[in-house]
Amino acid sequence: MKKYIIIGLVILFSGCADQLDLSPQQSVDQDLALSTDANVKRVLQGAYSEIRTGDLYGGSLLLYAEMLGANGEVRWEGTFNQPREMYNKNIFVNNSFVQGTWSAAYRAINVSNNILASLEVVNAEDRSQVEGEALFIRGSMFFELVKFYALPYSAGNIQSNLGVPLVLTPTRQINEESFVPRNTVAEVYAQIISDLEKAEAQLPAVNGFLARNYVAAAQLSRVYLQMQDYVKARDAANRAITLATANGKMLTSNYLDAFNTDGDSIEDLFSIQVNTQDSDNDMFLYYSLPEFGARDGDVAILTPHFTFYEAGDDRLNQFYEGAGEERTAKWRDQFKNVKVIRLAEMYLTRAEANFRLGTSEGATPLADLNRIRQRAKLPAATTVSLASILAERKVELAHEGQFLHDVKRNQGSIKDNASNATFSY
Repeated sequence: MKKYIIIGLVILFSGCADQLDLSPQQSVDQDLALSTDANVKRVLQGAYSEIRTGDLYGGSLLLYAEMLGANGEVRWEGTFNQPREMYNKNIFVNNSFVQGTWSAAYRAINVSNNILASLEVVNAEDRSQVEGEALFIRGSMFFELVKFYALPYSAGNIQSNLGVPLVLTPTRQINEESFVPRNTVAEVYAQIISDLEKAEAQLPAVNGFLARNYVAAAQLSRVYLQMQDYVKARDAANRAITLATANGKMLTSNYLDAFNTDGDSIEDLFSIQVNTQDSDNDMFLYYSLPEFGARDGDVAILTPHFTFYEAGDDRLNQFYEGAGEERTAKWRDQFKNVKVIRLAEMYLTRAEANFRLGTSEGATPLADLNRIRQRAKLPAATTVSLASILAERKVELAHEGQFLHDVKRNQGSIKDNASNATFSY
């Protein structure tokens, strides 16, 4: 029996040697797909193709967080029931969006596992980087899965609370051994850290728009922040800032210049490239309007959200009225990149971790806070507090899928959208 690997998705099939058993489209025999340096590198591109889809970093991971964390500040107005179920905190077991993201993440993990099992055929001078890229993708996908499909790290009981299944070897045919149980939250986070730390050590600082060492460091800062390990979150954010700025990254002079870009802006650490051929950008699809090529404006920004901004905040200029509701221009234009990690986030993570620890690694918390405020055309703060850093983080990263995870790690709550009830972290 032959097994096949689909380039881009790396779904493996078994088939008999029969003329009626046709191999899947865009598929090749796995022995061929993973047999040479060039082929393994093509499969690696397939892993990137998977994480850039609408089910993952192409938008849904951000959209889900925004709907679950709506907090009376945004409203789902679209006709699709799947995001509405998230918005209403009443998700049915047949929600195809939830199923799609789970499946897409494990496809990306399986691509990565196939690459990691085939490193011996990769040219020696490239092997370490290829391994680092595969580990970055695998670690990132486990991180996104455990954030959405398990209790948060901050809930405690990490040794007994169930996370997601850790699949660390290629799945090349489906049998009883394929149905593995969930690992604990502690085990999943340990694997994520192992993958991302090794990735950071092996990735270069220059790698186009693909994974780089400072991207892995930035992702690690997110992981450690969810774990409330502020020393390691601080140090990872500081590494990301140091490495990124040494390679030309900086804050854009105007806030909105960081968004609706054809390529990476100077502020982007990691973004999903969108163009007319690869057009997946679910944030644009649901947040923008028909006049820009999107749907009917599925997400509206509500009045309570604006209370978090100071008068004169340049970030208020992102909002515009369309179809009778307020909208954010962060996702207004078609065929523009999806922002996954921006440099501004790293400054705020370093500020928060330094403040909590009473340290000034890389910069003082006040200096990092004012770096963000200055870009927003706000007067410099003269004092700093945890509340002021978290408030700055909320408005700086608004509508980018971060608020929900900040609520979880800080053991907060989210308001119900139709009653006085609240949902605990």
